[in-house]
Amino acid sequence: MAALKPEVKAFIVQQLACFDTPSQIVEAVQNEFSIQITRQHVASHDPTKAAGVSLAKKWVDLFHATRARFQSDISGIPIANKAYRLRVLDRMTVKAEGMRNMALAASLMEQAAKECGDAYTNKLKVENTGADGGPIKYSDITEEELEDRLKELGHGRHRSQLAEKQADS
Repeated sequence: MAALKPEVKAFIVQQLACFDTPSQIVEAVQNEFSIQITRQHVASHDPTKAAGVSLAKKWVDLFHATRARFQSDISGIPIANKAYRLRVLDRMTVKAEGMRNMALAASLMEQAAKECGDAYTNKLKVENTGADGGPIKYSDITEEELEDRLKELGHGRHRSQLAEKQADS
């Protein structure tokens, strides 16, 4: 194996920490640094594999720090953003319509509608209405029954007292 520059090693370790496959990393190194390496060379930089047991501590630390950040921070991943997904779906729908593939366009529009309606989230929508959209009834007791029960408990005002109070207001 040829000795790699530190920036290439760091690139490989970080890509491995982000769950990229050795094949993907071989291609990325070729594109980024114009260097040919093998999948086995890439695997030797993965501290979670047997081939990476002799990896230097600084690379192991970089791997674990990158993996922790990758697993906890999804803000850098565009597809994790609802607005990004909707833009991609919009572009795909326009392209499908241009190709006169109406079935695909309809499917994409349905997916976008579900995305807007939070069908892909675990949010629970609860309506705060009673039967047939009316107010929620907390009790089926009438005002007269309530007044009688309050009188029995010694807490109630008589209807005449309530009427006087409302008239004064």
